[in-house]
Amino acid sequence: MTRENQRQAFAKHLFLSEIEYQSQFAAKAAERLVTCDQRDPIEIWSAVQSILIASANVSKILWPSRERFAPRGAMLRALLDIDDSNALSDRTLRNHFEHYDERIDDWISSTHSSVYVDQIIGPPPGFLRQFPQNTQRGYDPSTQTVTFRGESLNLASMLRALDDIRQKCHLIVQL
Repeated sequence: MTRENQRQAFAKHLFLSEIEYQSQFAAKAAERLVTCDQRDPIEIWSAVQSILIASANVSKILWPSRERFAPRGAMLRALLDIDDSNALSDRTLRNHFEHYDERIDDWISSTHSSVYVDQIIGPPPGFLRQFPQNTQRGYDPSTQTVTFRGESLNLASMLRALDDIRQKCHLIVQL
């Protein structure tokens, strides 16, 4: 094996191990989300945000945003047999949380409403469904759905996708 082949094999191992690690972070956060006091918004939002961050980290490894890293993402997706329809490929909702400061700026500059509802836990009340642009972050434990201004992401499907990828990585790393 040439030195370059060794470096590539080592890099592949590092990325696969990191995907496993981030997937485990998300799984632990999901456990916390289920077992935490449902009246404690800090615990709930901490777990939700941890799941979103870990899944975004895996997504960035597999679908890099910088063009120069695109070949690495394509190679790993091919190795793990992951297509672009995978739940992890879309970081839109996760980006809303990561760039929340910008979302506040955008909302302030684009609306004349003084109705600003944030961090809803549970299904949104009926009257709020009429104003999704004013309803910021929401989490419904009964459906495991995170919502931002009317856009939704099912955490259970995200976690299943992460676990599927984690298992594939584990099998390859163990070889």
